Amino acid sequence: MSATLQPTLPHPEPVATPAARLALKTDGASRGLLDGAWWPRSRDLLSELPALTGVLDPLWGRITRIAVNPEHWPVIPRTVPVDGHIVKVGWFTPEIDPHKLLLLSYGTGRWDLLIIPPETRAESAARLMAAASDHDGPPLTASALIAADKARHGVWAADQSLDADEAWEYEGGASAVSVAVPQQTGPPGRASRLIIGM
Repeated sequence: MSATLQPTLPHPEPVATPAARLALKTDGASRGLLDGAWWPRSRDLLSELPALTGVLDPLWGRITRIAVNPEHWPVIPRTVPVDGHIVKVGWFTPEIDPHKLLLLSYGTGRWDLLIIPPETRAESAARLMAAASDHDGPPLTASALIAADKARHGVWAADQSLDADEAWEYEGGASAVSVAVPQQTGPPGRASRLIIGM
Protein backbone atom coordinates (compact mmCIF):
# COMPACT_ATOMS: atom_id res chain seq x y z
CA MET A 1 0.00 0.00 0.00
CA SER A 2 1.39 3.42 -0.87
CA ALA A 3 0.58 6.67 0.86
CA THR A 4 -0.41 9.76 -1.07
CA LEU A 5 1.04 12.95 0.26
CA GLN A 6 -0.85 16.17 -0.16
CA PRO A 7 1.32 19.24 -0.46
CA THR A 8 0.97 21.51 2.51
CA LEU A 9 -0.81 24.67 1.54
CA PRO A 10 0.57 27.86 2.99
CA HIS A 11 -1.53 29.41 5.72
CA PRO A 12 -3.11 32.62 4.52
CA GLU A 13 -1.71 35.71 6.16
CA PRO A 14 -4.34 37.59 8.15
CA VAL A 15 -5.32 40.82 6.46
CA ALA A 16 -5.33 43.78 8.79
CA THR A 17 -8.53 45.75 8.84
CA PRO A 18 -7.89 49.38 7.96
CA ALA A 19 -8.14 51.69 10.96
CA ALA A 20 -11.34 53.64 11.38
CA ARG A 21 -11.04 57.22 10.13
CA LEU A 22 -12.19 59.35 13.06
CA ALA A 23 -11.87 62.80 14.54
CA LEU A 24 -13.06 63.02 18.16
CA LYS A 25 -13.36 65.68 20.80
CA THR A 26 -11.03 64.78 23.65
CA ASP A 27 -11.59 67.57 26.13
CA GLY A 28 -14.31 65.99 28.26
CA ALA A 29 -17.57 67.91 28.33
CA SER A 30 -18.82 68.24 24.78
CA ARG A 31 -20.45 71.39 23.53
CA GLY A 32 -22.35 71.40 20.28
CA LEU A 33 -24.45 68.74 18.66
CA LEU A 34 -21.65 66.35 17.67
CA ASP A 35 -18.85 64.54 19.51
CA GLY A 36 -16.76 64.05 16.39
CA ALA A 37 -16.86 62.60 12.88
CA TRP A 38 -16.46 59.19 11.27
CA TRP A 39 -15.48 58.69 7.61
CA PRO A 40 -16.28 55.07 6.70
CA ARG A 41 -14.68 53.46 3.64
CA SER A 42 -17.94 51.91 2.40
CA ARG A 43 -21.66 51.71 3.07
CA ASP A 44 -21.33 48.19 4.50
CA LEU A 45 -22.09 48.53 8.23
CA LEU A 46 -21.23 44.90 8.95
CA SER A 47 -17.66 45.45 7.79
CA GLU A 48 -17.26 49.08 8.97
CA LEU A 49 -18.63 48.97 12.53
CA PRO A 50 -16.11 46.49 14.05
CA ALA A 51 -13.17 48.81 13.27
CA LEU A 52 -15.09 51.80 14.62
CA THR A 53 -16.12 50.18 17.89
CA GLY A 54 -12.68 48.59 18.23
CA VAL A 55 -11.21 52.09 18.47
CA LEU A 56 -13.99 53.58 20.60
CA ASP A 57 -14.33 50.79 23.22
CA PRO A 58 -11.04 51.66 25.00
CA LEU A 59 -11.76 55.39 24.77
CA TRP A 60 -15.43 55.54 25.72
CA GLY A 61 -16.22 52.19 27.34
CA ARG A 62 -17.72 49.16 25.62
CA ILE A 63 -20.13 50.27 22.91
CA THR A 64 -23.31 48.20 23.31
CA ARG A 65 -25.75 49.81 20.86
CA ILE A 66 -25.53 51.78 17.64
CA ALA A 67 -28.37 53.51 15.81
CA VAL A 68 -28.46 55.01 12.33
CA ASN A 69 -30.95 56.41 9.87
CA PRO A 70 -31.34 53.85 7.03
CA GLU A 71 -31.38 56.49 4.26
CA HIS A 72 -27.73 55.95 3.25
CA TRP A 73 -27.21 52.33 4.34
CA PRO A 74 -28.42 49.57 1.98
CA VAL A 75 -28.31 46.88 4.71
CA ILE A 76 -28.50 47.37 8.45
CA PRO A 77 -27.51 44.27 10.43
CA ARG A 78 -29.29 43.65 13.73
CA THR A 79 -26.03 42.76 15.47
CA VAL A 80 -22.32 43.12 14.76
CA PRO A 81 -19.66 40.92 16.41
CA VAL A 82 -16.83 43.03 17.89
CA ASP A 83 -13.84 41.60 19.80
CA GLY A 84 -15.72 38.96 21.76
CA HIS A 85 -18.99 40.80 22.27
CA ILE A 86 -22.04 41.71 20.23
CA VAL A 87 -23.12 45.26 19.43
CA LYS A 88 -26.82 45.72 18.70
CA VAL A 89 -27.64 47.93 15.72
CA GLY A 90 -30.95 49.70 15.21
CA TRP A 91 -32.38 52.24 12.85
CA PHE A 92 -34.78 55.11 13.28
CA THR A 93 -35.99 57.12 10.32
CA PRO A 94 -37.44 60.37 11.69
CA GLU A 95 -35.53 60.47 14.98
CA ILE A 96 -31.93 60.32 13.67
CA ASP A 97 -30.31 62.67 11.18
CA PRO A 98 -29.35 60.72 8.01
CA HIS A 99 -25.70 61.81 8.46
CA LYS A 100 -25.41 60.94 12.15
CA LEU A 101 -24.41 57.82 14.05
CA LEU A 102 -25.63 57.38 17.63
CA LEU A 103 -23.44 55.26 19.94
CA LEU A 104 -24.42 54.05 23.40
CA SER A 105 -22.18 52.58 26.06
CA TYR A 106 -23.96 50.90 28.95
CA GLY A 107 -23.64 53.05 32.03
CA THR A 108 -21.10 55.39 30.42
CA GLY A 109 -22.93 57.60 27.99
CA ARG A 110 -24.09 58.53 24.53
CA TRP A 111 -22.11 60.00 21.64
CA ASP A 112 -23.18 61.44 18.31
CA LEU A 113 -20.83 61.27 15.33
CA LEU A 114 -21.13 62.97 11.97
CA ILE A 115 -21.02 60.31 9.24
CA ILE A 116 -19.02 61.63 6.30
CA PRO A 117 -20.14 59.80 3.14
CA PRO A 118 -17.49 57.29 1.99
CA GLU A 119 -17.20 58.85 -1.47
CA THR A 120 -16.30 62.26 -0.04
CA ARG A 121 -13.05 63.78 -1.32
CA ALA A 122 -10.22 64.01 1.22
CA GLU A 123 -10.25 67.83 1.38
CA SER A 124 -13.96 67.95 2.18
CA ALA A 125 -13.66 65.11 4.69
CA ALA A 126 -10.80 66.89 6.49
CA ARG A 127 -12.84 70.10 6.78
CA LEU A 128 -15.89 68.21 8.06
CA MET A 129 -13.83 66.22 10.58
CA ALA A 130 -12.25 69.41 11.89
CA ALA A 131 -15.62 71.15 12.22
CA ALA A 132 -17.34 68.21 13.94
CA SER A 133 -14.50 67.66 16.42
CA ASP A 134 -13.96 71.35 17.24
CA HIS A 135 -14.07 71.98 21.00
CA ASP A 136 -16.87 74.51 20.76
CA GLY A 137 -18.73 72.33 18.29
CA PRO A 138 -20.73 73.49 15.33
CA PRO A 139 -24.22 74.69 16.19
CA LEU A 140 -25.45 72.63 13.23
CA THR A 141 -26.99 69.22 12.79
CA ALA A 142 -24.94 66.64 10.89
CA SER A 143 -26.87 67.17 7.63
CA ALA A 144 -26.70 70.96 8.00
CA LEU A 145 -22.93 70.78 8.50
CA ILE A 146 -22.49 68.75 5.31
CA ALA A 147 -24.82 71.10 3.37
CA ALA A 148 -22.96 74.17 4.68
CA ASP A 149 -19.59 72.73 3.61
CA LYS A 150 -20.93 71.91 0.15
CA ALA A 151 -22.43 75.40 -0.22
CA ARG A 152 -19.27 77.13 1.03
CA HIS A 153 -16.78 75.15 -1.06
CA GLY A 154 -18.83 74.33 -4.17
CA VAL A 155 -17.65 71.03 -5.65
CA TRP A 156 -17.90 68.35 -2.99
CA ALA A 157 -17.91 64.62 -2.42
CA ALA A 158 -18.43 62.60 -5.59
CA ASP A 159 -18.91 65.69 -7.78
CA GLN A 160 -15.34 65.23 -9.11
CA SER A 161 -13.43 62.12 -10.04
CA LEU A 162 -11.10 60.75 -7.38
CA ASP A 163 -7.33 60.92 -7.71
CA ALA A 164 -5.35 57.64 -7.53
CA ASP A 165 -4.79 57.77 -3.74
CA GLU A 166 -8.42 58.60 -3.00
CA ALA A 167 -9.63 55.84 -5.33
CA TRP A 168 -7.35 53.38 -3.51
CA GLU A 169 -8.84 54.47 -0.16
CA TYR A 170 -12.44 54.38 -1.37
CA GLU A 171 -12.01 50.93 -2.88
CA GLY A 172 -10.73 49.48 0.38
CA GLY A 173 -7.00 50.21 0.35
CA ALA A 174 -5.41 50.99 3.69
CA SER A 175 -4.11 54.47 4.22
CA ALA A 176 -0.45 55.00 5.00
CA VAL A 177 -1.27 56.48 8.41
CA SER A 178 -3.49 54.49 10.73
CA VAL A 179 -2.57 55.59 14.23
CA ALA A 180 -4.09 57.98 16.71
CA VAL A 181 -2.51 61.40 16.38
CA PRO A 182 -3.53 64.06 18.92
CA GLN A 183 -3.60 67.45 17.23
CA GLN A 184 -2.99 70.63 19.14
CA THR A 185 -5.95 72.94 18.62
CA GLY A 186 -6.34 74.48 22.05
CA PRO A 187 -4.03 75.97 24.66
CA PRO A 188 -0.44 74.63 24.79
CA GLY A 189 -0.14 71.24 26.49
CA ARG A 190 -3.70 70.12 25.78
CA ALA A 191 -4.94 68.35 22.66
CA SER A 192 -8.62 68.98 22.06
CA ARG A 193 -9.00 66.79 18.97
CA LEU A 194 -7.99 63.19 18.29
CA ILE A 195 -7.52 62.17 14.64
CA ILE A 196 -7.42 58.43 13.93
CA GLY A 197 -6.71 56.59 10.69
CA MET A 198 -6.35 59.45 8.23
